[in-house]
Amino acid sequence: MLFKSFILTLLFLQTLYANVDSNSSAESNVTNNKILLRKAEQEAKKYAKIKEDKETLKTLKRQISNENMWTKSYASYLTALDVKNNLSKIKKRIRYLSRHARTASAKSELNALIDKQKILATQVDDLKGGFALAPFSELITPPNIEKIPDISNPFDILGGLSLIKTFDANLEEYKKKKEALQNLIKALQMQLKTYKNLALLDTVHNYKKSIKKQKVELEMFKRALGTMDVTMDVYQKRLDVAEININKNIKRQIHGLIKISIIIFAIFLIFFLLKLIVKKYITDNERFYMANKILTFTNFTIIVLVLFFNYIENVSYIVTILGFASAGIAIAMKDWFMSLLGWLVIVFGGSIHVGDRIRVDLDGMKYVGDVLDVSLLRITILEDITLTSIMQNRRAGRIIFIPNNYVFTKMIANYTHKSLKTVWDGVKITITFDSNHKKAMHLVKEITKKYSKGYTDITRKQLNKLRRNYSLKNTNVEPRIFSFIAPNGLDIEAWYLTNAYGTLTLRSSISSEIVDAFNAEDDITIAYPTQKLNVSMQNENPIEHNHELV
Repeated sequence: MLFKSFILTLLFLQTLYANVDSNSSAESNVTNNKILLRKAEQEAKKYAKIKEDKETLKTLKRQISNENMWTKSYASYLTALDVKNNLSKIKKRIRYLSRHARTASAKSELNALIDKQKILATQVDDLKGGFALAPFSELITPPNIEKIPDISNPFDILGGLSLIKTFDANLEEYKKKKEALQNLIKALQMQLKTYKNLALLDTVHNYKKSIKKQKVELEMFKRALGTMDVTMDVYQKRLDVAEININKNIKRQIHGLIKISIIIFAIFLIFFLLKLIVKKYITDNERFYMANKILTFTNFTIIVLVLFFNYIENVSYIVTILGFASAGIAIAMKDWFMSLLGWLVIVFGGSIHVGDRIRVDLDGMKYVGDVLDVSLLRITILEDITLTSIMQNRRAGRIIFIPNNYVFTKMIANYTHKSLKTVWDGVKITITFDSNHKKAMHLVKEITKKYSKGYTDITRKQLNKLRRNYSLKNTNVEPRIFSFIAPNGLDIEAWYLTNAYGTLTLRSSISSEIVDAFNAEDDITIAYPTQKLNVSMQNENPIEHNHELV
């Protein structure tokens, strides 16, 4: 309509200019033409202004639609009101038809309304948030402030800092909602102003309904902004109080952590100095190793107790719980606790030390080796080449791990207990019955005395030291020579003292020396398995085979 008016105005101007050219002498026509020209220019400006305002309205509508969280909330509110009103009308109609329905059409309408009521009731459940007193209750309500946790140990510091960060993020999100609402209100105010301008300029269209609707929406959003201003002020003060309390607890824990760190550092320093003293005055490697282990364990225990009594507020409560749970823990972790107990027995009982040579019987196997370490849970030994390795295992050089609880249930033999570093070892050789056995025993005794003399003297001194702790009956350390009648000869056994770590070396030397000594004698014959074949004549007795040791 406006476009048509503008076209007519232009046609009128063209006619006017033509009349001016043809009749320029008429002054009255000139005056009238100027008035008409001014009116035409005003109409053109008015049209341009209307067009500009309509473009502005389009832009504002796009801007308002971008503020989706608020506009969607308001649309949900209007939808909820509409559903509520429709549901109320349907209920009234159902009540009326329930009392007055007589015809089939009325009953059919009643059934249709009941079905529709069920559908609307479902929509009411989906849109129940729209029935709040304010249409923006979810957006206006600030995030819930969680209960401030009790920061009772250093690990809670990270949780406190994380909670402060969460509070700041929630506040920032709430501020963004408020900023979006403020931008929406500005856009609505500009939209209302544009509608009013159009109502004055465009007389063709009626903008009263749009203006009224715009005023209602603007009033609703302004109320929401007013409520949000008050709520944000309270919410921010509550956050400040919460953050102050959290920071206070964090500072308290940091100060406590600094004090604990100083105490632990002092404990470390004291035990470090003790280890230096032990290293200076204890020259024996085994004793130094064990003393170092005890100091390390004591150091660790004191630090654990310091931490325990500083960060466990109700120690008696924890002890009570552990008392009730001790039975279950003991059953579930029996081997672990038994290993710890075994470690205490080993360390404080002194039965096994690092460097000792021991033998352990495990599942029918025997392992002989040197103790490398005695930890809280196990003994570590290095398997050496011994007679056991040669005769049974056919393996050596392995690292064997033995649980400490085996000291209570398995056989563990110590070859180098306390000051005793020697063991009895022996060799056996068989001679024939017709050999000079007295001479053979004398030779064996002289050879064993020669090779074991040093170990014999050492053992005598070691046994004298061992008398302080044990009752020793037989302290004879001289080599012992025994002879026994065997089925095929006379067994001569020589037992002597040797180094517990080198039994095979001395055994090899003594064995070679005895064989050489016996071979040099004419009246001594070493017995070994032989076969004697007796051949008879054809008509005489059959061939006989005899097996004997000669």
